[in-house]
This record gives sequence, structure tokens and C-alpha cells, in this order.
Amino acid sequence: MIFDELSNQVIACALEVHRNLGPGLLESTYEQCMAYEVTQKKISFKLQYLLPVEYKSIKLDCGYRIDILVEDNLILELKSVETILPIHEAQILTYMKLAKIKTGLLINFNVKKIKEGLKRFVL
Repeated sequence: MIFDELSNQVIACALEVHRNLGPGLLESTYEQCMAYEVTQKKISFKLQYLLPVEYKSIKLDCGYRIDILVEDNLILELKSVETILPIHEAQILTYMKLAKIKTGLLINFNVKKIKEGLKRFVL
């Protein structure tokens, strides 16, 4: 897989987290560990970034949050589930559209090999 440099750096962080923890933990654990790894690479990010829904020129706080917004250019949607479902893919695509961000990574940590749980999206 050939990705942009930022995606590659974030994927390296996910590999490190998965190598150290393996599958089977809560999503929140992986989120905090990803935040640590991204910090170590001196990459700016925001955890649980509030994502309003814009409807007919008004912004509504409906409780949507991006797990990790990296350098205001990359959305990370983290999962720890048995199987990625179409609704998970729809979720990240909708978040990307609402946030007007062209690139996203859906990372499922509940897999034997992290590359099995990694999917990149581009609008």
C-alpha cells in the first residue's frame, strides 16, 4: 500500500500500538495509546473532536465526535470489533464529508495482523 506521508506515519503508530497490545482491548485504550504514539512523532492532533452537523445553514451539535483528527487533514476512526461492517465505513465517509476532510483511516485493532484491520478512504 502506498499512502501519503502523514497516513504512513499514523499507520506506523497503529502498528506499534498493535504490536505492544494485540487485539481484544477497548477502543478507548487504543485511542489513548495512539495519542501517545502520535505525540512521540510530534504530529499535532485532537482527540474526540466535536463534529457538528450542518443542516440548511445551521450547525447542530448532535454529539458526533471524530476519534482522532490528525493535523486537521486526516480522520482516524478507531474500532475494536470482530468485523468491520458497512455502517462503520459509512460512518467515516460521512464524518469526512461533514468535516470537509479528504482522507480518513478506519483502523480495527481487534485483528491478528493490523493490516487486516486497516482501510483508507479518500473523497
